[in-house]
Amino acid sequence: MTKLALFSIALLLLISTLSQAAPAESLQQLTDRIADGFKTAQPTQWGENVPGVRTRLATSDKVLALTLDACGSPRGKGVDQKLIDFLAQQQISATLFINARWIDANPELFKQLAANPLFEIANHGMWHKPASINGRSVYGIAGTKDATELVQEIELNARKIEELTGKRPRYYRSGTAYYDEFAVQVSQALGHEVIGFSVLGDAGASYSAAQVKTALLTSKPGDIIIAHMNHPEAGTGAGIIAAMPELKKRGFKFVKLSDYPMK
Repeated sequence: MTKLALFSIALLLLISTLSQAAPAESLQQLTDRIADGFKTAQPTQWGENVPGVRTRLATSDKVLALTLDACGSPRGKGVDQKLIDFLAQQQISATLFINARWIDANPELFKQLAANPLFEIANHGMWHKPASINGRSVYGIAGTKDATELVQEIELNARKIEELTGKRPRYYRSGTAYYDEFAVQVSQALGHEVIGFSVLGDAGASYSAAQVKTALLTSKPGDIIIAHMNHPEAGTGAGIIAAMPELKKRGFKFVKLSDYPMK
């Protein structure tokens, strides 16, 4: 047997030994490891813009980041197909924050969106809960009760998205976009940046088309716009479509979050 063959065998044995010595961390181990660090933490902040939430692109370029949520609640599993088709036809990039329940309700469309290079898929949680380590609520929706549940809220959907797309999401936005300061740290420990917004595009899909258009036309370079893609009955899609000609006339281009650093 040649020296090269002996070396190759030895290398394979070493790799095998190392793999056996360091097994992949299980979901339970990951949950316990991260949650243990927040057992005694007492949050003092609660809102959309606590420290660590990214709300703008760090650039003066005339670019905007359109972010669209798909929440997956019992009344939020719909599809604004007209809006999605418009973005695709006009080659407008967007970052899509998608909840696990919406994926389950729209599996084929999710795969199509994930395969389209115009879009990037981001994490909108497993159950669409506000991000809390002590169960704080907002808008009548109870937040994750502790750090353990928050890890599962983020990680379970991250793994679901990665299994379906082959790519782990980099960004997280909680249900309601509310956080305490430690929830942001939990997200970061899981490899996710927390994404807020600087332009309220549709106020939870409650705006009329005219209100959505007005909101988008306030945009400045580097803004992150939040709106929704799961309420075809709302004014969101029509408002975004109506605002686009004027935004383009002003010289704005639309980018994905990953195209620029954020602040």
